[in-house]
Amino acid sequence: MLLIARELLGKHVCTLLDGELTTGRIVETEAYRHEGDPSITLHLQRKRKQAQALYQPGGQAYIYNVYRVHTLFNLTAHDAEHPDAILIRAIEPLQGIDVMLRRRGLAKLARNLTAGPGVLSQALGLTPALNGEPLTGPRIWLEDAGEIIQEENVLASSRVGLEYAGAEAVALPWRFRLKDSKWTSPAK
Repeated sequence: MLLIARELLGKHVCTLLDGELTTGRIVETEAYRHEGDPSITLHLQRKRKQAQALYQPGGQAYIYNVYRVHTLFNLTAHDAEHPDAILIRAIEPLQGIDVMLRRRGLAKLARNLTAGPGVLSQALGLTPALNGEPLTGPRIWLEDAGEIIQEENVLASSRVGLEYAGAEAVALPWRFRLKDSKWTSPAK
């Protein structure tokens, strides 16, 4: 699962919603594992209904709201017995930038378009209505652009916003970012 989170860097996530295509290069991810990760245990208790998508085989969208404001886009990363997930934290916009700007209510291209999990979901048009959707199309899919990311170009660090789960959960170095990307979310 950690390998999947790291290897998603450089892949493209695409959406085709209401006839509008958007695509972005994944530049930041965060891993959540069913073993040794108190944050996923607490999450499963708090989001029982939405979290049913986590109990599907890998390659499904797990999309839910937090704080009734932000929508987070994850993908399932294991089998139906093991609720592992990868949060897509930031993308570099590639196609449909005008659509992304409109969805975000922005006038010009800037880092805050897709540098964070809530804003990238909004830019891609992702909502909880797509929870459980397979990531093989036709509405959401991943593409391998053939990019090989060298290990020296990847930063591994602690995850963000997990203080509620305790110091152990926060300290896990399961956040992966491209060093050279201006599109990653702010370091914490």
